[in-house]
Amino acid sequence: MNTKVYTHEFIDIVGPNRAKYVHHMTANWSPIAQEERNQLCYGVWGVVGTTGRWPQVVNIWEEDGFDGLAAGLRHETSAASFQDPKLEKWWLEASNYRHGGLDRVLVPAPWTRTISELCAEGVQGEVYAHEMVTVPRGEADAFLSVVADEGVAAYADHDWTLLGAFRTALGDDCECLLLWTIPTWEAWAELEKASAATGSTMNRWQRRRRELSESSNRFLMRDAPLSPLRIGRQPSRSDRHEGWQDL
Repeated sequence: MNTKVYTHEFIDIVGPNRAKYVHHMTANWSPIAQEERNQLCYGVWGVVGTTGRWPQVVNIWEEDGFDGLAAGLRHETSAASFQDPKLEKWWLEASNYRHGGLDRVLVPAPWTRTISELCAEGVQGEVYAHEMVTVPRGEADAFLSVVADEGVAAYADHDWTLLGAFRTALGDDCECLLLWTIPTWEAWAELEKASAATGSTMNRWQRRRRELSESSNRFLMRDAPLSPLRIGRQPSRSDRHEGWQDL
């Protein structure tokens, strides 16, 4: 039973600074968040530009339930600047790499695995799919149940694994997020071809999804060098000078 909640962020990057930003978030921010807020890094990804907005980053943070998120938000916003004064240097550096973004709070389906469970099981992919689905008001939980009962098997035919399933909070339960791990680029291509093949399992699932939803959008992502699923653990202070050039 997953009792966490998640902060999901779309981050717009300034110029050619995406690699510097993702390193700053994983190596510099995440250790502080773990120590001061009990906030874990669920994942940091770069959006594959051909499939979505660029240059953009997706961050997801695992919070210790709504109580943990509330404590973290109090910690962050109590100062007159709406920022933790101790993190002024961190914020200033981050501002060199990003110019804005859009956040949402996510509630996981009860069967969605936490980041600690995913790392312990060695879950990872060469590429990831980020799928936002809009459903009729109040139907988010019902849609996620159908995904578990019917959709997961259709994706599994192409070796895709459901990383996480969520509904957006602070709204009217009409938006869902599905995250998929994809073992290879070839596995992505095979699923996309099957989606258009009349009579295939994936084509039938796509038709079923359209019956239940109002719209959907899928794009691809690569995880950052220090993202937990890539390294199998949470980033630590010892990672601060490693690897950001590799993205």
